[in-house]
Amino acid sequence: MIRKEAVEEVRRETVPRHRDLWLLDPSVAFLNHGSFGACPVPVLAEQQRLRERLEREPVRFMVRELPPLLDAARADLAAFVGADPDDLAFVPNATTGVNAVLRSLPFAPGDELVTTDHAYNACKNALDFVAARTGARVVVARVPFPLTSADEVVEAILAVVTPRSRLALLDHVTSPTGMVLPIARLVRELAARDVDALVDGAHGPGMVPLALGSLGAAYYTGNCHKWMCAPKGAAFLHVRRDRQEAIRPTTISHGANSPRKDRSRFREEFDWTGTSDPTAWLSVPMAIRTMGSLLDGGWPALMAANRALALEARSILCTALDVPIPCPDELIGALAAVPLSPGSMDSPRSPLSTDPLQDALLDRFGIEVPIVPWPTPPRRLCRVSAQLYNGSEQYRRLGAALGELLRR
Repeated sequence: MIRKEAVEEVRRETVPRHRDLWLLDPSVAFLNHGSFGACPVPVLAEQQRLRERLEREPVRFMVRELPPLLDAARADLAAFVGADPDDLAFVPNATTGVNAVLRSLPFAPGDELVTTDHAYNACKNALDFVAARTGARVVVARVPFPLTSADEVVEAILAVVTPRSRLALLDHVTSPTGMVLPIARLVRELAARDVDALVDGAHGPGMVPLALGSLGAAYYTGNCHKWMCAPKGAAFLHVRRDRQEAIRPTTISHGANSPRKDRSRFREEFDWTGTSDPTAWLSVPMAIRTMGSLLDGGWPALMAANRALALEARSILCTALDVPIPCPDELIGALAAVPLSPGSMDSPRSPLSTDPLQDALLDRFGIEVPIVPWPTPPRRLCRVSAQLYNGSEQYRRLGAALGELLRR
């Protein structure tokens, strides 16, 4: 149970003025927007409206109304991420996007698939699975953390690229360490070496500005349910036009032999992979409008505010724990990670990993924040998120709570 004093501390905090837009438990300092996001009330209301419309006449909605609704939502999303709508497909999450690409490509024995030791575990598993089936080899670049320059990221990755390298799976924003990688530079350098980039942009949309049409990556997949604050189940896959013919969804369905001639097979296949609830995708435009209306400067102001708060949070934690700043400010978006003293070697009780310290922070202090095993146990990090509903006092409380728990 959360101790009573912690609950009272949460209630005494200066609540950011947009806090009531979310349904988050007011007794918890929620510092983990990065894991699953949090959806504002107006966006949830839009999704519920769409669900009711679907259930009033399911056949009319799914067969007659859904295609143009998806086209309209895709157009709004394309404008937001700087892409051509014809190069975008909706998927339920970025992990599905990564799997769709990896399981579509014809790798062969001797091919090398490059990634880093900051890769998201689920996507690294997909890479290992495909390599084991095809005889390809996964090559892991060791990117230091802490580090002092973005150059160290680029140098570490390019150092493992060889003439046998076929694809590089790179995070735009690393999940465990919260770093915004210099992805445009990496895509250019890899292309110069004839290596396609598959960018895991799970945290990119809504955290950092995107211009996917000019980025030039062969493949980019991103979540809308995290920093864009759309409902869970909203994500996209962007495939460069010259690579679309080879890419198929993870589920093959009616689109594979669709007779329609007014759109590409890529669009047809990804738009329908079987019966599912499409309302998360259709709510993306409302998420873009809602979040973009909260500050006078729109989305650029929102991204800047979250980044400033993340930098402040990191400074507070580093001071409280007496540790140096682990990476330059230029690599920070709305996430920040700080190294902690080593933890336990015990196996986590969940595939998503829950350190006993994370449980103690929630149970005793009312703070929800991830304690991330990285690069391997017992080494670990504390990763904080910054969203409009957060305030600096929450990070000061976290610093004090970590100090108390780690001294025990």
